Amino acid sequence: MVEIVRIPVLSDNYVWLAHDPASGETVVVDPGVAGPVLAEAEARGWRVSQIWNTHWHADHTGGNAEVKAATGCTVTGPDAEAERIPTLDRQVREGDLVRLGGIEAQVMEVPAHTSGHIAFYLPSEALAFVGDTLFAMGCGRLFEGNAGQMHSNLQRLAQLPPETRIYCAHEYTLSNGRFAATAEPENAAILQRLAAVEAARAAGEATVPTTVAEELATNPFVRAPSADALAELRRAKDNFRG
Repeated sequence: MVEIVRIPVLSDNYVWLAHDPASGETVVVDPGVAGPVLAEAEARGWRVSQIWNTHWHADHTGGNAEVKAATGCTVTGPDAEAERIPTLDRQVREGDLVRLGGIEAQVMEVPAHTSGHIAFYLPSEALAFVGDTLFAMGCGRLFEGNAGQMHSNLQRLAQLPPETRIYCAHEYTLSNGRFAATAEPENAAILQRLAAVEAARAAGEATVPTTVAEELATNPFVRAPSADALAELRRAKDNFRG
């Protein structure tokens, strides 16, 4: 089974290290910076062989060059954003497969936050790296896409098996949960989860990964019945100061 390590960087980003014990390979997902990533891998005796990028934003790719120079790893990312990620070695699209040792990951195109955003779904491990598309109790801002795309992508991710672990790239759950409680004030599952999130953050604990099942129950954006409803939620969240 793949081993996953969370590395907090910048103000609220998470970089993920995924290690396959059978092959000894390690992939870094969305390294916004290099130093903490290289230090964590060295401390564990893990050999970094790959970087997987979900999209081009600097807080997800800023460490690519340094990690690549230090380890000789290969960098895989979205074909549609290749011009914005100069360190790419392999460009992938919907349906392409990438591997971590013997573990297969399926590439899913999930544009909306950026025009070429992708996710990596590892069915044998029941997990997905989703970048800034789906967050715990929230979703990414619509910088380069539209609500129709985001609604379609969230519904697609929500159709993964309910136990699938969702590894997003930011610690946004507290703000998302507070907004969710205003969007669905009668949803007891949201209120219960918000209380748990508040306690976790007060203790300095992380709140991700999440699961598909948790998001189906407590994420207003996943639960939105239409693209128009999602667009209204997204506008409200963009202006939310809770």
